[in-house]
Amino acid sequence: MQNNFYEKLTQMALERSTPFCYGCYKDAPSGRCNTCFSDDMMRHVPGVGVEWGTEWIVQHILETELTPVNLEEAFEESIRQCYPETVKVGWMTLDTASVLREMDPVAWSIALGEWETQESEEGIIVSFNDGGTYYWTHEVEAL
Repeated sequence: MQNNFYEKLTQMALERSTPFCYGCYKDAPSGRCNTCFSDDMMRHVPGVGVEWGTEWIVQHILETELTPVNLEEAFEESIRQCYPETVKVGWMTLDTASVLREMDPVAWSIALGEWETQESEEGIIVSFNDGGTYYWTHEVEAL
């Protein structure tokens, strides 16, 4: 699924950019420079810049049009849906997620990592940079 998304994002990058002749430093919409006749083109995104390839355009689209998943926040919300909102410890009533996170940060971190892996494997979140940044799959699909 991730490859399919990336192919569509690459197509979107091509549609949103124009071929650019770096030697003559001008747009070449046909894919061949009318001045030097080169077909070795960079890509130009108005207001953003010029560079080789499409990866940087895909990254720009993701960064400007989507909000990355806050894994910590999303995991905490998942915990809140699975367990009661509060837990009673002695005479105190405390937030369950806060108690779990603060009483055993190592277990919390491990559980967060396992949750991240599961969400990714199930296709709920997707990353295009090996887990550096995740996006909600439904938001990428809507894009």
